[in-house]
Amino acid sequence: MSVLAVAVLLCLVSAVCYAGAAIAQERVAATSPGGGYAPLRRPGWWGAVALTCLGAGLHVVALAYGPLSLVQPLGALTIVFALPMAALCARRPVGAAGRRGALLATVGLAGLLSLTGTPHGDTLAGAERPLLAAVALAAVALAALAARRLRHPGARGVLLAAAAGAAFGMASVFTKAVAEDWTTRGADIPALLPGLGAIAALALAGMLLSQSSYRGAGLAAPLATVTVVNPVVAAAIGVAELGEVFRYGATGALLAAVAGAVAATGVVTLTVQDAKRPADAPALPHARQPDRDLVRAGADPDPR
Repeated sequence: MSVLAVAVLLCLVSAVCYAGAAIAQERVAATSPGGGYAPLRRPGWWGAVALTCLGAGLHVVALAYGPLSLVQPLGALTIVFALPMAALCARRPVGAAGRRGALLATVGLAGLLSLTGTPHGDTLAGAERPLLAAVALAAVALAALAARRLRHPGARGVLLAAAAGAAFGMASVFTKAVAEDWTTRGADIPALLPGLGAIAALALAGMLLSQSSYRGAGLAAPLATVTVVNPVVAAAIGVAELGEVFRYGATGALLAAVAGAVAATGVVTLTVQDAKRPADAPALPHARQPDRDLVRAGADPDPR
Protein backbone atom coordinates (compact mmCIF):
# COMPACT_ATOMS: atom_id res chain seq x y z
CA MET A 1 0.00 0.00 0.00
CA SER A 2 1.40 3.39 -1.00
CA VAL A 3 2.02 6.22 1.43
CA LEU A 4 -0.82 8.30 -0.05
CA ALA A 5 -3.19 5.32 0.16
CA VAL A 6 -2.43 4.98 3.88
CA ALA A 7 -3.11 8.68 4.36
CA VAL A 8 -6.45 8.40 2.51
CA LEU A 9 -7.54 5.37 4.57
CA LEU A 10 -6.69 7.14 7.82
CA CYS A 11 -8.60 10.21 6.65
CA LEU A 12 -11.70 8.14 5.92
CA VAL A 13 -11.79 6.62 9.40
CA SER A 14 -10.98 9.99 10.95
CA ALA A 15 -13.89 11.60 9.06
CA VAL A 16 -16.29 8.96 10.42
CA CYS A 17 -15.08 9.71 13.96
CA TYR A 18 -15.49 13.45 13.46
CA ALA A 19 -18.96 12.93 11.99
CA GLY A 20 -20.08 10.93 15.01
CA ALA A 21 -18.61 13.56 17.32
CA ALA A 22 -20.42 16.37 15.48
CA ILE A 23 -23.77 14.58 15.77
CA ALA A 24 -23.25 14.02 19.50
CA GLN A 25 -22.13 17.63 20.01
CA GLU A 26 -25.12 19.06 18.19
CA ARG A 27 -27.55 16.92 20.13
CA VAL A 28 -25.98 17.87 23.47
CA ALA A 29 -26.12 21.56 22.50
CA ALA A 30 -29.77 21.25 21.48
CA THR A 31 -30.92 19.40 24.58
CA SER A 32 -28.78 20.95 27.32
CA PRO A 33 -30.20 23.74 29.51
CA GLY A 34 -28.62 27.18 29.46
CA GLY A 35 -25.22 27.66 31.01
CA GLY A 36 -21.69 27.45 29.69
CA TYR A 37 -20.78 24.35 31.70
CA ALA A 38 -24.03 22.41 31.18
CA PRO A 39 -22.63 20.16 28.40
CA LEU A 40 -19.81 19.03 30.70
CA ARG A 41 -22.37 17.15 32.79
CA ARG A 42 -23.60 15.16 29.79
CA PRO A 43 -22.06 11.75 28.94
CA GLY A 44 -22.76 12.48 25.29
CA TRP A 45 -20.42 15.45 25.35
CA TRP A 46 -17.59 13.35 26.73
CA GLY A 47 -18.37 10.72 24.12
CA ALA A 48 -17.99 13.44 21.48
CA VAL A 49 -14.67 14.43 23.03
CA ALA A 50 -13.47 10.82 22.87
CA LEU A 51 -14.49 10.51 19.21
CA THR A 52 -12.83 13.83 18.44
CA CYS A 53 -9.61 12.70 20.11
CA LEU A 54 -9.67 9.43 18.15
CA GLY A 55 -10.32 11.29 14.91
CA ALA A 56 -7.57 13.78 15.72
CA GLY A 57 -5.11 10.98 16.45
CA LEU A 58 -5.82 9.36 13.11
CA HIS A 59 -5.59 12.78 11.47
CA VAL A 60 -2.15 13.33 13.00
CA VAL A 61 -0.92 10.00 11.62
CA ALA A 62 -2.41 10.87 8.22
CA LEU A 63 -0.49 14.14 8.25
CA ALA A 64 2.71 12.18 8.84
CA TYR A 65 2.05 10.22 5.63
CA GLY A 66 0.40 12.80 3.38
CA PRO A 67 0.57 16.53 2.56
CA LEU A 68 -1.77 19.14 3.98
CA SER A 69 -3.16 19.78 0.50
CA LEU A 70 -4.45 16.17 0.48
CA VAL A 71 -5.30 15.41 4.12
CA GLN A 72 -7.26 18.58 4.85
CA PRO A 73 -9.61 18.49 1.81
CA LEU A 74 -10.49 14.90 2.67
CA GLY A 75 -11.88 16.28 5.91
CA ALA A 76 -14.87 17.41 3.83
CA LEU A 77 -16.00 13.79 3.97
CA THR A 78 -17.06 14.54 7.55
CA ILE A 79 -20.29 16.19 6.41
CA VAL A 80 -20.79 13.57 3.70
CA PHE A 81 -20.83 10.96 6.47
CA ALA A 82 -22.53 13.07 9.16
CA LEU A 83 -25.82 13.89 7.46
CA PRO A 84 -26.63 10.31 6.40
CA MET A 85 -25.57 9.09 9.85
CA ALA A 86 -27.87 11.63 11.50
CA ALA A 87 -30.69 10.68 9.14
CA LEU A 88 -30.15 7.01 9.95
CA CYS A 89 -30.37 7.69 13.68
CA ALA A 90 -33.65 9.54 13.05
CA ARG A 91 -34.87 6.79 10.67
CA ARG A 92 -35.23 9.24 7.78
CA PRO A 93 -33.92 8.76 4.20
CA VAL A 94 -31.23 11.07 2.88
CA GLY A 95 -33.22 11.87 -0.25
CA ALA A 96 -32.20 12.62 -3.83
CA ALA A 97 -30.63 15.99 -2.97
CA GLY A 98 -28.56 14.42 -0.23
CA ARG A 99 -27.32 11.67 -2.53
CA ARG A 100 -26.49 14.27 -5.19
CA GLY A 101 -24.55 16.37 -2.70
CA ALA A 102 -22.62 13.35 -1.43
CA LEU A 103 -21.78 12.33 -5.00
CA LEU A 104 -20.53 15.81 -5.92
CA ALA A 105 -18.40 16.03 -2.79
CA THR A 106 -16.93 12.57 -3.40
CA VAL A 107 -16.15 13.27 -7.07
CA GLY A 108 -14.52 16.59 -6.17
CA LEU A 109 -12.40 14.99 -3.49
CA ALA A 110 -11.41 12.19 -5.85
CA GLY A 111 -10.26 14.83 -8.32
CA LEU A 112 -8.16 16.54 -5.67
CA LEU A 113 -6.69 13.19 -4.71
CA SER A 114 -5.66 12.38 -8.28
CA LEU A 115 -3.93 15.76 -8.62
CA THR A 116 -2.04 15.73 -5.31
CA GLY A 117 1.72 15.73 -5.79
CA THR A 118 4.41 13.94 -3.82
CA PRO A 119 4.73 15.23 -0.23
CA HIS A 120 7.61 17.63 0.45
CA GLY A 121 9.76 17.72 3.55
CA ASP A 122 9.39 21.47 4.04
CA THR A 123 8.23 22.75 7.41
CA LEU A 124 7.43 26.06 9.02
CA ALA A 125 10.47 28.15 9.85
CA GLY A 126 11.11 28.43 13.58
CA ALA A 127 10.86 32.22 13.54
CA GLU A 128 7.46 32.13 11.82
CA ARG A 129 5.75 29.82 14.27
CA PRO A 130 5.18 32.13 17.28
CA LEU A 131 3.89 34.91 15.04
CA LEU A 132 1.62 32.55 13.10
CA ALA A 133 0.22 31.05 16.31
CA ALA A 134 -0.40 34.49 17.83
CA VAL A 135 -2.14 35.78 14.70
CA ALA A 136 -4.29 32.65 14.46
CA LEU A 137 -5.38 32.77 18.11
CA ALA A 138 -6.09 36.50 17.91
CA ALA A 139 -8.21 36.06 14.76
CA VAL A 140 -10.16 33.21 16.35
CA ALA A 141 -10.75 35.25 19.51
CA LEU A 142 -11.97 38.27 17.52
CA ALA A 143 -14.37 36.10 15.53
CA ALA A 144 -15.73 34.57 18.74
CA LEU A 145 -16.25 38.02 20.27
CA ALA A 146 -17.97 39.25 17.11
CA ALA A 147 -20.27 36.22 17.17
CA ARG A 148 -21.45 37.13 20.68
CA ARG A 149 -22.94 40.34 19.27
CA LEU A 150 -25.06 38.51 16.70
CA ARG A 151 -28.62 37.76 17.75
CA HIS A 152 -29.57 35.41 14.93
CA PRO A 153 -28.57 31.89 16.04
CA GLY A 154 -27.85 30.76 12.49
CA ALA A 155 -25.47 33.64 11.72
CA ARG A 156 -23.86 33.30 15.13
CA GLY A 157 -23.41 29.58 14.64
CA VAL A 158 -21.81 30.00 11.23
CA LEU A 159 -19.36 32.64 12.48
CA LEU A 160 -18.41 30.50 15.48
CA ALA A 161 -18.00 27.53 13.16
CA ALA A 162 -15.75 29.57 10.86
CA ALA A 163 -13.58 30.45 13.86
CA ALA A 164 -13.53 26.78 14.87
CA GLY A 165 -12.57 25.72 11.36
CA ALA A 166 -9.71 28.23 11.28
CA ALA A 167 -8.50 26.99 14.67
CA PHE A 168 -8.61 23.36 13.54
CA GLY A 169 -6.88 24.20 10.27
CA MET A 170 -4.03 26.01 12.02
CA ALA A 171 -3.76 23.17 14.54
CA SER A 172 -3.22 20.83 11.59
CA VAL A 173 -0.51 23.12 10.22
CA PHE A 174 1.37 22.99 13.52
CA THR A 175 0.75 19.24 13.80
CA LYS A 176 2.37 18.77 10.41
CA ALA A 177 5.32 20.93 11.48
CA VAL A 178 5.81 19.04 14.76
CA ALA A 179 5.53 15.69 12.96
CA GLU A 180 8.22 16.77 10.50
CA ASP A 181 10.47 17.96 13.33
CA TRP A 182 10.06 14.65 15.15
CA THR A 183 10.32 12.19 12.27
CA THR A 184 12.79 13.80 9.87
CA ARG A 185 14.79 16.23 11.97
CA GLY A 186 15.14 14.27 15.18
CA ALA A 187 14.05 17.13 17.42
CA ASP A 188 13.96 16.36 21.14
CA ILE A 189 10.90 16.79 23.37
CA PRO A 190 11.81 20.25 24.80
CA ALA A 191 12.19 21.62 21.27
CA LEU A 192 8.72 20.31 20.40
CA LEU A 193 6.95 21.83 23.41
CA PRO A 194 6.14 25.26 21.84
CA GLY A 195 4.55 23.58 18.84
CA LEU A 196 2.65 21.14 21.03
CA GLY A 197 1.40 24.05 23.13
CA ALA A 198 0.12 25.83 20.02
CA ILE A 199 -1.63 22.64 18.88
CA ALA A 200 -3.29 22.19 22.28
CA ALA A 201 -4.49 25.81 22.43
CA LEU A 202 -5.85 25.81 18.88
CA ALA A 203 -7.49 22.39 19.17
CA LEU A 204 -9.16 23.31 22.48
CA ALA A 205 -10.41 26.59 21.02
CA GLY A 206 -11.77 24.76 17.99
CA MET A 207 -13.53 22.18 20.14
CA LEU A 208 -15.23 24.74 22.37
CA LEU A 209 -16.20 27.01 19.48
CA SER A 210 -17.62 24.14 17.46
CA GLN A 211 -19.71 23.05 20.44
CA SER A 212 -21.06 26.59 20.82
CA SER A 213 -21.78 26.87 17.08
CA TYR A 214 -24.40 24.10 17.20
CA ARG A 215 -26.60 25.81 19.80
CA GLY A 216 -29.68 26.95 17.93
CA ALA A 217 -28.07 26.55 14.49
CA GLY A 218 -28.63 22.84 13.86
CA LEU A 219 -26.04 20.43 12.48
CA ALA A 220 -25.65 21.11 8.76
CA ALA A 221 -24.66 24.79 8.50
CA PRO A 222 -22.04 24.85 11.32
CA LEU A 223 -20.57 21.50 10.28
CA ALA A 224 -20.39 22.54 6.62
CA THR A 225 -18.67 25.79 7.61
CA VAL A 226 -16.07 23.99 9.73
CA THR A 227 -15.60 21.45 6.95
CA VAL A 228 -14.89 24.12 4.33
CA VAL A 229 -12.87 26.63 6.39
CA ASN A 230 -10.59 24.00 7.94
CA PRO A 231 -9.03 22.68 4.69
CA VAL A 232 -8.99 26.10 3.04
CA VAL A 233 -6.86 27.54 5.86
CA ALA A 234 -4.55 24.54 6.16
CA ALA A 235 -4.11 23.94 2.42
CA ALA A 236 -3.40 27.64 1.83
CA ILE A 237 -0.61 27.51 4.41
CA GLY A 238 0.63 24.24 2.91
CA VAL A 239 0.91 25.73 -0.57
CA ALA A 240 2.21 29.15 0.52
CA GLU A 241 4.66 28.10 3.25
CA LEU A 242 5.43 24.38 2.90
CA GLY A 243 6.05 24.18 -0.84
CA GLU A 244 3.20 21.74 -1.51
CA VAL A 245 2.11 21.65 -5.16
CA PHE A 246 -0.31 19.85 -7.44
CA ARG A 247 0.65 17.72 -10.40
CA TYR A 248 0.89 19.16 -13.92
CA GLY A 249 1.91 22.64 -12.79
CA ALA A 250 -0.48 25.50 -13.49
CA THR A 251 -2.91 23.20 -15.32
CA GLY A 252 -3.04 20.90 -12.31
CA ALA A 253 -3.65 23.83 -9.98
CA LEU A 254 -6.54 25.00 -12.19
CA LEU A 255 -8.03 21.50 -12.28
CA ALA A 256 -7.62 21.25 -8.51
CA ALA A 257 -9.54 24.52 -8.14
CA VAL A 258 -12.34 23.07 -10.30
CA ALA A 259 -12.37 19.86 -8.25
CA GLY A 260 -12.48 21.92 -5.07
CA ALA A 261 -15.43 23.89 -6.44
CA VAL A 262 -17.26 20.63 -7.24
CA ALA A 263 -16.62 19.36 -3.72
CA ALA A 264 -17.77 22.67 -2.24
CA THR A 265 -20.94 22.49 -4.34
CA GLY A 266 -21.63 19.08 -2.90
CA VAL A 267 -21.14 20.37 0.63
CA VAL A 268 -23.47 23.32 -0.03
CA THR A 269 -26.07 20.97 -1.56
CA LEU A 270 -25.97 18.81 1.54
CA THR A 271 -26.35 21.87 3.75
CA VAL A 272 -29.27 23.34 1.79
CA GLN A 273 -30.97 19.94 1.58
CA ASP A 274 -30.84 19.59 5.37
CA ALA A 275 -31.89 23.19 6.00
CA LYS A 276 -34.99 22.84 3.76
CA ARG A 277 -36.49 19.98 5.73
CA PRO A 278 -39.91 20.92 7.07
CA ALA A 279 -40.17 21.77 10.72
CA ASP A 280 -42.37 18.74 11.41
CA ALA A 281 -39.89 16.34 9.81
CA PRO A 282 -36.51 17.05 11.36
CA ALA A 283 -33.45 15.22 10.11
CA LEU A 284 -31.56 15.18 13.37
CA PRO A 285 -31.89 12.73 16.21
CA HIS A 286 -32.26 15.42 18.86
CA ALA A 287 -35.68 16.26 17.45
CA ARG A 288 -37.18 13.23 19.14
CA GLN A 289 -38.65 13.97 22.54
CA PRO A 290 -36.52 12.85 25.50
CA ASP A 291 -37.69 9.97 27.61
CA ARG A 292 -40.28 11.40 29.98
CA ASP A 293 -39.52 8.95 32.76
CA LEU A 294 -35.90 10.06 32.78
CA VAL A 295 -36.93 13.70 32.77
CA ARG A 296 -39.25 13.17 35.71
CA ALA A 297 -36.47 11.35 37.54
CA GLY A 298 -34.16 14.30 37.01
CA ALA A 299 -31.70 12.36 34.86
CA ASP A 300 -30.40 13.28 31.45
CA PRO A 301 -31.79 11.21 28.55
CA ASP A 302 -29.28 9.07 26.73
CA PRO A 303 -27.66 11.47 24.20
CA ARG A 304 -26.90 8.65 21.80
